[in-house]
Amino acid sequence: MSTVSSDSTVLRGRSLPRAFYLRNNVIDIANDLLGKLLITRFNDELTGGLITETEAYAGVNDRASHAFGGRRTLRNEPMYAMGGTIYVYLCYGIHHLFNVVTHQEDEPHAVLVRGIHPIIGMDIIEQRRAPACPTTNGPGTLTTALGIRTQHSGLDLLNGPIGIEDIGIILKEQDIVVGPRIGVDYAGADAALPYRFRVAPSRLRLEPERWALHA
Repeated sequence: MSTVSSDSTVLRGRSLPRAFYLRNNVIDIANDLLGKLLITRFNDELTGGLITETEAYAGVNDRASHAFGGRRTLRNEPMYAMGGTIYVYLCYGIHHLFNVVTHQEDEPHAVLVRGIHPIIGMDIIEQRRAPACPTTNGPGTLTTALGIRTQHSGLDLLNGPIGIEDIGIILKEQDIVVGPRIGVDYAGADAALPYRFRVAPSRLRLEPERWALHA
């Protein structure tokens, strides 16, 4: 258990257990990750934010997945590890995109984390994002803010500098916006699948510590 603080409260989080990631429904996991706390600890610098947007990628049968058709390369090898493994890849040679591997070993399901609401280590986040605006509402900006890079691909979320914690936030159906994933037009009919999950703007307008109070 760790103790983290936002501007006006103390939030206590417990690491998600392995069983959370080993479930066979990546859609459910992508939805359930909303409101969880993604944290990093590098060189004694703690940063983190509440997950606000995710996308599910359903393995070998999902044309939008890096593992579609059983594709297996040095880059996407972490996708074939057991649930709870980290998969980070480079997009356009610039952006480091953070994914949570799910399901059993050799079942390459994954959830892309597309956005967070930062609440821990704001001074560090601002330094990492400078001179740009310290936004974290995109998959590339959130990894910059939290210090996540491709070198972290293959690490274990339960035993390493990157983790995800449950701080007791419960989101109702009306708090979540569901729709198709972004930038996967190449996936044909699979591009229209409702595999993208976002915390509704009305919920985001609340202070993070009030999310749990308004569950």
